[in-house]
Amino acid sequence: MPTALVTGTNRGIGLELVKGLQQRGFTVIAGCRTPSDELVETGAHVVSGVDVTKEASLQKLAQAVPGSLDVLINNAGIMHRNTLDNLDVASCLEQFEVNALGPLRTTLALLDKLPGGSKVAVVTSRMGSVTDNTSGGAYGYRMSKAAVNMGFTSLAHDLRGRGIAVAILHPGWVQTDMTGGTGHITPAESAGGLLARIDALTLETTGTFWHQNGEVLPW
Repeated sequence: MPTALVTGTNRGIGLELVKGLQQRGFTVIAGCRTPSDELVETGAHVVSGVDVTKEASLQKLAQAVPGSLDVLINNAGIMHRNTLDNLDVASCLEQFEVNALGPLRTTLALLDKLPGGSKVAVVTSRMGSVTDNTSGGAYGYRMSKAAVNMGFTSLAHDLRGRGIAVAILHPGWVQTDMTGGTGHITPAESAGGLLARIDALTLETTGTFWHQNGEVLPW
C-alpha cells in the first residue's frame, strides 16, 4: 500500500487531500498543528503539534514515517492581508517563514524518506506569479508564494537526478476559511484536481506550475 504525507490537514484543502488519498488506497500521515474532529475521524495517522517553521517539530514528523513515502504534499500555509497602507513587516516575515521556507524545510527533513519514483508537491498560489499580478496588494502573501515557487523550481532540478518529481500547484479560488468562504470551488473539488495533477506528474513534467484544473500557469 502506498504512503503519503500531507501537512496542514486539520481542515479545508488539506483535510480533503487526506480523504482523496485514502480513496486512492494510500496510507496517509496527516501533519497538523491541532487536529480537528473531522481529521481524526478519517482514521489517518495524525501527527499533531507540527510547526513547519521549527526543526524539532519537523524531526518529530519525520520520525512518524515508518518506512518510505510515495507522495509528500506540502499544504500548510497562512495568509495575512497586507496592503500598502497597512504593511506589517513582521506579518510578511511570518508568511515567508511558513509559506516559503516551511515547505522547503519540510521536504529536506523528509528527504531520506523519499526514494526514486516518489513525488513531492507544494500547494502554492497563482498570487505568487509575477506575470499574473494585475491587482497589487497582498504583499507578504504574494512575495512568500513567489519565493516558494522559485524554491520548488530549484528542487525540481536538484531532485531530478534522484528520480523524484516535483509539482508546483495552485488550488484555485477555494471556499475555505482563508478566503472567508468565498471562491469558485469547494475544497473537495480543489483536492480532486490537485491529486489529478500529482497522479499525472512525471520526471518529464517536473517543476511545472499548474492550476488544479490542468492549466499551466505563467511565472
